[in-house]
Amino acid sequence: MPVFHISEQPLTLKVLKDVILNNKPIALSNKAIERIQKCRNYLDDKLTQHQEPIYGINTGFGYLQNVKIEEDNLTKLQHNLLLSHACGTGDEVPAEIIKLMLLLKIQSLSYGYSAIALPTVQRLIDFYNHDILPVVYTQGSLGASGDLAPLAHLALPLIGEGEVYYKGQKRKTADLYVELKWLKLALQSKEGLALINGTQFMSAYGVHLLLKAENLSGWADQIAAVSIDAFDCRIDPFDHLSHQIRPHQGQLETADEIKNLLTGSELIARSGKQTQDPYSFRCVPQVHGASKDAIAYVKSVFEVEINSVTDNPNVFPDEDRIISAGNFHGQPLALSLDFLCIALAELGSISERRVFQLISGQRGLPPFLIKDAGLNSGLMIAQYTAASIVSENKQLCTPSSVDSIVSSNGQEDHVSMGANGATKCLRVVKNLENILAIELLTAAQALDLRKPLKSSPKIEALVSAYRTVISFNHADRILADDIRKSLQFMQQH
Repeated sequence: MPVFHISEQPLTLKVLKDVILNNKPIALSNKAIERIQKCRNYLDDKLTQHQEPIYGINTGFGYLQNVKIEEDNLTKLQHNLLLSHACGTGDEVPAEIIKLMLLLKIQSLSYGYSAIALPTVQRLIDFYNHDILPVVYTQGSLGASGDLAPLAHLALPLIGEGEVYYKGQKRKTADLYVELKWLKLALQSKEGLALINGTQFMSAYGVHLLLKAENLSGWADQIAAVSIDAFDCRIDPFDHLSHQIRPHQGQLETADEIKNLLTGSELIARSGKQTQDPYSFRCVPQVHGASKDAIAYVKSVFEVEINSVTDNPNVFPDEDRIISAGNFHGQPLALSLDFLCIALAELGSISERRVFQLISGQRGLPPFLIKDAGLNSGLMIAQYTAASIVSENKQLCTPSSVDSIVSSNGQEDHVSMGANGATKCLRVVKNLENILAIELLTAAQALDLRKPLKSSPKIEALVSAYRTVISFNHADRILADDIRKSLQFMQQH
C-alpha cells in the first residue's frame, strides 16, 4: 500500500479524504526528519549555554511561568505536565476523530518549530499506523492554550500512561506495552508542552465535520430535487438567467445541479402548473447555495490551520529565537465552527419545511401521503420528528465563540471555546443526517404516488435503489425502522 509522507505536500480536505478512505500508512518525509532533528539539536545546545528562564522549557506553566525548574527536573516537568493536564471528562471522542488528531499533531510537529524529539514523533506515527488510539474525552478544552486536556490524553500513552483502543478493545497502555515489548518514552525539555499545546482536537473535529458536510450538502440537493418533482413544482426558479444576475458561487452551483437532476422528467415538464412554489422549493439554490459558500469558507480556514504550527513557545533555529506567543488560540476555528453549525442547521430547517408541504394534502397528494388517511396516520409523525430535531439544532446554533471564561489564575483570560463549538457541531451533523433521511422517505413516498408519471432518469434511478431498502408505505407501520434504513441508505451510497 502506498505510504503518505507527512510534510511532503500541504494537507487539504481532498488529501485527507484519500488517506482516510484508503487507510494509508503514514511516514515522515526526509525533509520533515531533518527539520525536527535540527530544531531539537538547537534547543539542546541552547539549554547548555542559557541559564535564563525560557517559558515552558525550564519554567512552570501558565500562572506558574515564573517558577524556575532545575535542569535535572526538566524531564519530570514534562511528565508531570501530561499527568496533570489529562483531566478530560464526558463522552469518549469517536475513533475516527482520534486518528485524525494523531495525524494532525504529527503534521504540526513536522515543521521543525516545536523542538520535539524525533523518537516521540515516530511513536505517534506507530500509534497511527497500528491503530493504537488513545482514549480521549470530549470535555475539558477551552479552545485556547491549545486543546490542553484532550491532547494530554492523546499524549499519555507515549509515557506508558492512560488507556488506548487496540484491535477493538480498551486496554491499559502499560499492559499493551508489555505485550508489544515497547518501552515508554522519557520526554525531554519542551516535549510535553509541544504535545498538549495545539488545536488538533478542534482541527480533527473540523476536518471530520467538513467531510460530512460536503457529503450532506450533495445529498440535500439530490433529496430536494426528488421533493421538487414530487410536489409538482416549476423548473423556472432554477433557470440560469435568474442566478447569473446574483452570482453567488454556491447559488449558481445549486441551481445548475437541481436543473441537471431534473432533466428529462415528465413531471417537471407538465403544463398547467401553479404560478409560484413555496420558498422551501423555489429558493433551494439561494439557501443550499449559501450553506455551500459557508462550508467553502470554513474549509479555507481549516486548510490553513492543519498546515500550521500551533504549539507554544515556537523555536526558530535559523533566527536563534524562542518566542512565546499565542498560535494555540482557537479563535479562527471557533468562529468557523459556529458558522458551520448555522449553515448545516439551515439545510435541515428548509428540508423539514419541504416535508411539511409534501404531507399537507396539496397538489393532488393525499394527506400524510397515505391511502385511507384517518384509519392510517401515514407520515404525519415523521414530520413531528423532523421538527423536533430542527428545533434542537436551533438551540445548538447558539454560538460557543462569544463565550469566554478566565483560567490559570488570570494568565489565560480570554479563550475561544472552539472545542465546545466542535462537539456540538457534530451533534448538528448527526441531526441533519436524520432530517434528510426523513425528507428522502417522504419525497420517495410522494413521488411514487405520482405514478404512472415519471421523474428524470437520475431521480428514478435514485428512488429505485432506495426502494430495494425501503418499500412503499401502503398502511401504517413502525416509521422509526424506515428512518433508520433511510439514513443507512444515505451513508452507504
